[in-house]
Amino acid sequence: MPTIPRLFVTPSLTPAAEVAGSAEQAHYLGSVIRKRVGDEVCVFNGQDGEWRARISTLRRDSVGFRLDAQLRAQADEDDLWLVFALLKRDTTDLVVQKATELGASVIQPVITDRTNASRVNDGRLRAIAIEAAEQCERLTVPDVRPPKALGDLLIGWPTERPLFAAIERADAAPVASVSGPCGLLVGPEGGFTPQELDVLRRYQFVAPVSLGPRVLRAETACLAGLAVLRSSGNR
Repeated sequence: MPTIPRLFVTPSLTPAAEVAGSAEQAHYLGSVIRKRVGDEVCVFNGQDGEWRARISTLRRDSVGFRLDAQLRAQADEDDLWLVFALLKRDTTDLVVQKATELGASVIQPVITDRTNASRVNDGRLRAIAIEAAEQCERLTVPDVRPPKALGDLLIGWPTERPLFAAIERADAAPVASVSGPCGLLVGPEGGFTPQELDVLRRYQFVAPVSLGPRVLRAETACLAGLAVLRSSGNR
């Protein structure tokens, strides 16, 4: 049985509505997977649940969908924020993709003293998050934010949201069960500098945690930490 394409759209979703897709979706549907007018798709927009729809128009650079019925109502998802020191391009792409699959609601790159990169293509990362959400059957797409300096992030952090900082070689407790909103902070390859660790200790909402006895690569730490927090029942 052929797989039904699942697509993220921006318009509101209501019964029998006609909604427009993007030029990229038109190319994907028409040229890549060879769909035609009348073929079935699933669409979601992060607010109105998931809907069964059919392709109503399909041209080289435009596509329209007519909604049939709601398949899933919008539901609460994990409120996990991932904050990680910006990595090289391919590794950052991987973190964004997998963090989306693991349920991160916000993905926030930060610049630290040992960060390997300083710039990202915001549109590219947004596209990666959308594609990952489409494939993993999420009802939302995470908010992928522009990079921010670590100090600025801490100053503006909502103090009611615990920030679990994965610090290697530290005498810290393992990640424990939590409930409610929280964040995970992962440093760069080589870890935080002593000065950065001193700054982190000044904030009461920062809680150092251990991800185990081994020194993990930064991308592994991001994914392992999210998986642990998610499995702890955080909602």
